[in-house]
Amino acid sequence: MITFPNAKINLGLNITEKRPDGYHNLETVFYPVPIEDALEIHVQNNCQLPAANGQVQKFSLHQAGLEITGNAADNLVVKAYLMLDKVFDLPPVDIHLYKHIPSGAGLGGGSSDAAFMLKLLNKRFELGLTTEKLEEYAAALGADCAFFINNMPTYAEGIGNLFSPITLSLKDYQILLVKPDIFVSTREAFSLIKPHKPEYSLKETIALPVSEWKERLVNDFEASVFPQYPAIGEIKDELYQKGAIYAAMSGSGSSVFGLFAPGTPLPEADFGKESFVFKGKMI
Repeated sequence: MITFPNAKINLGLNITEKRPDGYHNLETVFYPVPIEDALEIHVQNNCQLPAANGQVQKFSLHQAGLEITGNAADNLVVKAYLMLDKVFDLPPVDIHLYKHIPSGAGLGGGSSDAAFMLKLLNKRFELGLTTEKLEEYAAALGADCAFFINNMPTYAEGIGNLFSPITLSLKDYQILLVKPDIFVSTREAFSLIKPHKPEYSLKETIALPVSEWKERLVNDFEASVFPQYPAIGEIKDELYQKGAIYAAMSGSGSSVFGLFAPGTPLPEADFGKESFVFKGKMI
């Protein structure tokens, strides 16, 4: 059984306050975009492999596409499987993950893989988990994982884990997204942020026409990331020069996207051979 986890972008991102626990409260809008990984599972009766600690390992993970660093056991798709396995004693599985969504991009690729893995296991093994229960499991894997269960435009607050549905469609718009070969430390980006009350209400701004977003819809991380990595800010400037109606960095970076009016041909642009570039129509 196969599924195709998609990415997300942040439409606006305001860091509103630092919490006593060291985390930050924020507000943002998650919006799904059609950049997809591929995730497939097979039941394998012979994939129970001895683990290093002598216990039986009930999964094997095969990765392709963009490189993923780290141990297989640390991959969120594996953590999703092991989480449900503890409750349902799942059959051993052979997991195939093809990565097309770049990591460290502010696109939620790992979170999406985890959420789609939960949904895939629920369907394949007829676990009967409700959407609410799937969201609960997803939230335990990461703050934004639960978004990908419903995978609809969502207003998020708290640490990015409190969701409210919103009415927003960018279906006819086109997107040009660029992820340069630059790694931005989320921890460092947060350390340079000065929490504040936003000048404009995010909920009110997102209800305005896209043509009015440029001066109102802000990603607070840009103020700390662009001075450290000017090339990221230059991509945003170039997207506006190429005719984007709205452009912004997603999350804490390093990807930057531009939205173009319906029917507008997406421009040709050279962002360097090491950059990931996606062009397509919004969902």
